[in-house]
Amino acid sequence: MRISYPPARILDLVDDYHGTPVPDPYRWLEEAGSPETVAWVEAQNALTRARLDGPSREALVARLTALYEYPRTSAPMRRGARYFHTHNDGRQNQAVLDAREAATGEVRHLVDPNRIAPDGTVALTEFEPDDTGRLVAYALSKDGSDRQEIAVHDVDRGVDRPDRLQWVKFVSLAWAADSSGFFYTRFPEPGSVPPDQESYFCRICFHRLGDPQAADRLVWQRPDDPMIVFEIDVTDDGRWLVIVARHGASDRSEVWLQDLADPGASPVAVVTGFEAAWQFVDEVDGTFYFLTDAGAPRGRIVAVPAGGGMPSLPDQVELVPESDDRLSVAAVVARRLVVVSMRNAIDRVRIFRLDGTLEREIALPEPGSILELAGRSDDHEWFVQFTSFTRPPTIYRGDAVTGAFEPWETIALAIDPSRYETRQEWVVSKDGTRVPMFLVYRTGLTPDGARPVLLGGYGGFNISLTPQFVPGAFLWLDRGGLLAVANLRGGGEFGEAWHQAGMLDRKQNVFDDFMAAAGWLTASGWSRPDRMAIEGGSNGGLLVGAVMVQRPDLVGAVICRVPVADMLRYHLWTVGRFWIAEYGCADDPEQFRWLYRYSPYHNIRAGTAYPPTLVMTADTDDRVSPGMAKKFAARLQAASAGDGPMLIRVETQAGHGAGKSLGRRIEEEADIYEFLFRYLAGGMPDR
Repeated sequence: MRISYPPARILDLVDDYHGTPVPDPYRWLEEAGSPETVAWVEAQNALTRARLDGPSREALVARLTALYEYPRTSAPMRRGARYFHTHNDGRQNQAVLDAREAATGEVRHLVDPNRIAPDGTVALTEFEPDDTGRLVAYALSKDGSDRQEIAVHDVDRGVDRPDRLQWVKFVSLAWAADSSGFFYTRFPEPGSVPPDQESYFCRICFHRLGDPQAADRLVWQRPDDPMIVFEIDVTDDGRWLVIVARHGASDRSEVWLQDLADPGASPVAVVTGFEAAWQFVDEVDGTFYFLTDAGAPRGRIVAVPAGGGMPSLPDQVELVPESDDRLSVAAVVARRLVVVSMRNAIDRVRIFRLDGTLEREIALPEPGSILELAGRSDDHEWFVQFTSFTRPPTIYRGDAVTGAFEPWETIALAIDPSRYETRQEWVVSKDGTRVPMFLVYRTGLTPDGARPVLLGGYGGFNISLTPQFVPGAFLWLDRGGLLAVANLRGGGEFGEAWHQAGMLDRKQNVFDDFMAAAGWLTASGWSRPDRMAIEGGSNGGLLVGAVMVQRPDLVGAVICRVPVADMLRYHLWTVGRFWIAEYGCADDPEQFRWLYRYSPYHNIRAGTAYPPTLVMTADTDDRVSPGMAKKFAARLQAASAGDGPMLIRVETQAGHGAGKSLGRRIEEEADIYEFLFRYLAGGMPDR
């Protein structure tokens, strides 16, 4: 039965892009607060609820609640005698900031967002203790916003100080050596610049404890380029402020140093030009250590000696050269380099001496991912958060001197990992490029030509999709489904060359890789198109949106979360201009042509039988404008000749996804799986 969708007014609006007329019939949906848009959203949400709610969904919520009930701890940071980390006992909406008086000592709860907002709409997004462990600066976000507020907790007294810092976004902060205050990044106060510039013009300020924010000292800014965002560190000896300046969402960066021993010193450039990625690792005895892809697309680690003065890039010494591994992150611990790298989208950990000599490789529990690495040069212990498709994020403690590596915590699970298998396959894309793909399934499952498949991908911004524990996936696996994760070009799995092969005018490679993955799953005998669902969020929402409009016959259902769906106007909202280096911009005639060819919203064709689709967004998303998802859904509803529903789910107080409460994540995943179980051809049996 065909669905009667809420009416959506069609505008007779046509833009001229360099001589090409481009209709935009649903632009009014970009205005989130207009009465017409609000009424449309309410009607759409009512339709979605009518299509998804019921006893079977309630059972999914109950099962997800059980699957999520396991403890989650961040990698501990030692300062003084204390260890700082976040912790969620598995039932809390948000993680709590904790401190231990020793590695195995009593836990103290410092900041509990669940007490601030019992509905889970306030999240802890960042924290940084001072060197003594007596003070910790932390940031809170409300309603999933990228905007945060910084506060300071006095650990000894167990109370917050009066300091409150606003207008913070993508927070980075670093304490002064004497704990008198800290450096932090912030953005313009609303009203001080035009509204469309409030997410640009990042600057570094110094906050002295006890002062009002208005008295904070400006340390560094680049008013000549509003797209620059700063990341800051203070070296362990307190002498140097290290500034890594990134251009928008690109990893390409400059490095500047300020000598804090000289009160009149200004930042001095060490690396300029935004030609390569630079990541500050540490400074030891006047030598600076960096991870960079300059001259090495998969990364290398270099030492830059300072010799008592400013370090000079020409004096660099290569310690860890480029190899088949893609280097991810490193830390100096006990005068050794702990290095996390990736081979074929699987992480490994090695320890090198500071002269570059390999000392040992750490045996990880299974093929998986390192989500966090924490350790300091004046200590011998380091911590990682390790995960896999069947192992939840677990803290392991390493000893850089002895090589010991063991769990720091024990997690009781609602699933038995031995009941599931993971393997990696290689797919040949349209141009002959080999693309890896993970398959996860219940032990003993075999291809039968009709297995329900959930295929995910991302393919952009140098972000890698490595094995991760997703509790909701077991709803799929336990009903005989196959989970597939494709490592597409545009990601960082094989270094910068792999990333560049899927950006700008080469973005179609990403879609071709994903379609090749779907084709392989059919050709290999696992499934068939109408039994295959695809899923992606943000840039991954763009991915599945582009693939479904290019090949609607390829899959049987689509989950399209917070998508970048209008490639001609995405740069006009929120921080969209940060992404121009990745996508291009329609203001340029040549770039318009390639963007227009794949823009999901603009390539919907009337009378096409599109697969059942659930579009998901949030009215408070201040990263990817929700107007794009709304326009995409409205056009799909008007155009599709298929029988399956084209639904949209619009949340409030949720943002882009970071900081979403446990309760909201469970509700969202219940909707995703209820949609797939109902509308994927052939359905899926109950567990």
